[in-house]
Amino acid sequence: MTLKDPADEISANLEYPACPLCESDQREFAFLLHEPYRVARCVECGFHYLYPRLIESAMQEVYRESSYYEGGACGYADSSYTAQEFALRATFKRLLQNLAKRGLTGGDLLEIGCGYGYLLDEARSFFGRRVGTDFSHEGADIARATGAEVFIGGIEQVPSKAKFDCVIGTQLIEHVYEPLSFVKRLVGHTKPGGHIILATPDMGGVLRKAMGQGWPSFKVPEHVLYFNFRTLSSLMSRAGLGDVERLPYPHAFPFGLIAAKFGFKLLPWLGHFNIWVPATTVAAYGRVTNG
Repeated sequence: MTLKDPADEISANLEYPACPLCESDQREFAFLLHEPYRVARCVECGFHYLYPRLIESAMQEVYRESSYYEGGACGYADSSYTAQEFALRATFKRLLQNLAKRGLTGGDLLEIGCGYGYLLDEARSFFGRRVGTDFSHEGADIARATGAEVFIGGIEQVPSKAKFDCVIGTQLIEHVYEPLSFVKRLVGHTKPGGHIILATPDMGGVLRKAMGQGWPSFKVPEHVLYFNFRTLSSLMSRAGLGDVERLPYPHAFPFGLIAAKFGFKLLPWLGHFNIWVPATTVAAYGRVTNG
């Protein structure tokens, strides 16, 4: 299916989940988005999640569409992934520098959801071997041009015996339907003493609180989970990671994209400048303590 399918077909592909973190079915509704979507808050653990949501198989069909990264009805609809390349590369450079300062680089890198491979490309001087995954055939082809090995699909496509010194998922965990089992699978692909890094839109950040229901990361139907540092670190600890700590994650955006979000028009040449926007992303890293 696509997101342009009739409402009755989309409705037939909806499910009504319990809390994806603690499995409680006790919820209240914190935000009403466009029909039929709402943001539920778990009464038991306080986690926020999309309710209802598209079934996972239907959502994965959307990720495979060639338009996902290039301004389709879903995905990068406001500005194509290509148009954001300069800002994304700047963001990933800063991330890699922050990892290097903490001794988290070197050896083999796995990136889940690598898109066009901008992070994998920037990681050339930080890691020896670079491997990625992505559901998009086109995205995987572009990412392979960086010299990385790229599998089409998710974590399940990585050979079961392959283990890495560092596993990264940026702007990924908010798309995952079963987050605990997913992070445990990441642990299974990480060498003892290696690290997992997760970064996601910050539900607890100042920007979300200031924008309320208009927060851009209430992005339906693909964002099904909404984390703050407490819930993200709790998830990582429950999956078996030790020494979970917050990681600084400055994020750059094209000036033109920011202006468009607030309804402003810019001279075309101004739109290509990067703006570093604080409090957009929460990131954490944890260490794998056993094999």
